[in-house]
Amino acid sequence: MTFSWRRRRGKITAIAHEIELTIPTHFRCPISLDLMKDPVTLSTGITYDRDSIDKWIDSGKVTCPVTNQVLRNFDLIPNHSIRKMIQDWCVANKSHGVERIPTPRIPISRYEVSEICARLVAAARCADAAKLQDLLLRTRNSARESEHNKRCIAANGFGSALAESFESLAQFSAEDSENLMKEILSALTWSFPADQDGILRLKSAVSLRWIARLLKAEDDLSSRQNAVCVLRELISADQGGIVIDGVMGIEGVEEALFQIVKVPICPKATKACLVVINYMIDKDENTALRLVQMGLIPFILEILVDGDKSVCEKALAVIDTICNSKQGRQSANENALTVPLLVKKILRVSDVATELAVSTLWKLCLGENESALVEAVQLGAFQKLLVMLQIGSGERFKDKLTDLLKLMNLYRDKLDCFDSSMGFKYIKRSN
Repeated sequence: MTFSWRRRRGKITAIAHEIELTIPTHFRCPISLDLMKDPVTLSTGITYDRDSIDKWIDSGKVTCPVTNQVLRNFDLIPNHSIRKMIQDWCVANKSHGVERIPTPRIPISRYEVSEICARLVAAARCADAAKLQDLLLRTRNSARESEHNKRCIAANGFGSALAESFESLAQFSAEDSENLMKEILSALTWSFPADQDGILRLKSAVSLRWIARLLKAEDDLSSRQNAVCVLRELISADQGGIVIDGVMGIEGVEEALFQIVKVPICPKATKACLVVINYMIDKDENTALRLVQMGLIPFILEILVDGDKSVCEKALAVIDTICNSKQGRQSANENALTVPLLVKKILRVSDVATELAVSTLWKLCLGENESALVEAVQLGAFQKLLVMLQIGSGERFKDKLTDLLKLMNLYRDKLDCFDSSMGFKYIKRSN
């Protein structure tokens, strides 16, 4: 039996075999105007569908959509009476194709999350592996049930409890704790601590050693992915550079990061790895040189060939940082793909990618190797840079643009590469 919902003249109706069913007003969510599947009541006494009011509150609003009153709290109380009435209405209209709305699972509350956090920390302090495993499993299953549960868990201190538990277990250094450490690390990828206390615990020497240990777990791709993602978040949250210093002092980290770029695990891990590498090589030139000697540049260029916008920007940032040093520029120039890919990415990916590509070309062309300048001109870089200057893009690095255009203009007539018919065809601006 065909069945559909239709809005008409302010009413929502169900159409089935030419029979029109009007949904009772009090069964409809005031926000979405759809039949409520999980009705919940705010402190103002107004009932909404949970998904709709969740989105309203998550967007930062602090008032009741109907009454406009400031909410005393954000508790969502299940309205069992309305839900039962809606289910009965659905059953009564089953012959018209209306399906009964199933009874929703009771979502986790912030009070339950607080209790889980306290028990998790207590279990970690005494290394109670069985209890820790049970709590982690229950929380993971709850997070998988719904996005609401996942958001509630992440927003109520779970990340900080995980960080404290991770540090506590790290101090035992027991082999039988490894699986638990992996579980905690996995949970940290979606509930990274928002407070400084949690971040400080993950920045401790013992925690960083365990993160590095799991980063180097060659036979466990999942742990390596989780480790590099947590490390990226940790470095991004670190203002003093303690994490970078701590990680660079651990043997094998550079090789582990290089392997993730060389043999990709997944796009998420690749992006995180590029961010970590860029922080490290920006901090220490010797780290950059060691990674270049391992063969990093060819794999970064390979990523640029068909990478998406986000990964291209991160790969270009790494190349740009590598080219800060004379040895880095020499290594980049030795690869036949470097200049062609840099020229290709100008005006093709995003404003950020264009700026990074121009910055890198500037370093290469003003460096010790004149061939980079000649090759860039031959590949049409002059035309692209001229277009950028004409349309007013690249205001933040206009000096570099001007320098490059002056240098390239010396070779333009000699190489006879300028074709005014090319016009603006290179322009592909990002949204």
